[in-house]
Amino acid sequence: MGFAHNNVLHKNHFRKDWQRRVRTWFDQPGRKQRRRTARRSKASLLGARPLKLLRPAVRGQTIRYSSKIREGRGFTLTELKAAGVGRKKALGLGIVVDHRRRNLSEEGRDLNVARLKEYVERLLVFPRKASKPKKGDCTGDDLKAETTRTQLVLPDPYVHEKPRKITDEERNFKAYRALRDGRAQARHEGKRKARQAKKDEEEANKKK
Repeated sequence: MGFAHNNVLHKNHFRKDWQRRVRTWFDQPGRKQRRRTARRSKASLLGARPLKLLRPAVRGQTIRYSSKIREGRGFTLTELKAAGVGRKKALGLGIVVDHRRRNLSEEGRDLNVARLKEYVERLLVFPRKASKPKKGDCTGDDLKAETTRTQLVLPDPYVHEKPRKITDEERNFKAYRALRDGRAQARHEGKRKARQAKKDEEEANKKK
C-alpha cells in the first residue's frame, strides 16, 4: 500500500474483534424443518379446503412484462357477476374480491370468468350440519368423493397455432412499408380533414 503527496496517513483497522460482528446461520436446517411441520399442521387444520385462495390471472405491467401472466389481487365485480357468483358468497368460497380493479379488455374478463366457472364447477361445499344442508351444499355420495387441494394453474399466455404453409398474400406483405404508411396517415389525418372541410365549404359557396 503506497502513500503519495501530502495526504493523511491511513489508519487501517485490521485487528477488530470481528467474531462478535459476524452473522451466522447455523439454524437454517432447523428452520427449514420447522416451516415444513408448520405447513403440515396448518394443512391438517384446514381440512378439505384449498391451501391457497383463488386469484385472477392478470398481465404484468409495462411492455416488458405484459407478455407474462401472473396472479392478481382479486376478481372484479364484473367478472363475479358474469360467472354467477355473489360478492359475499365469493368470500366464503375462497375467492378473493378486489372492488378497485377494472376490466380493460374483453379477453382478460372472459379469461377470468372461465377461471371462476371452472373453480366453482370443481368445488365441493361441505355442509356445516350434515343433517341440515343449505342450498348449494354437497349431499350424499359427493361428501365421500376424493378431494384435491391443488390450485387452478394459470393459463398459457401464448395462443399456439398449428404449423401451416405461408400464403402468397403473407409472402408479398411488406410489414415495414405498412407501418410507415399507417404512421404517415395518422400524422396527416388532421390536415386532410381540414383541407377536405375547406374544399366542401368552397363548393357550397359556389352553389350559392
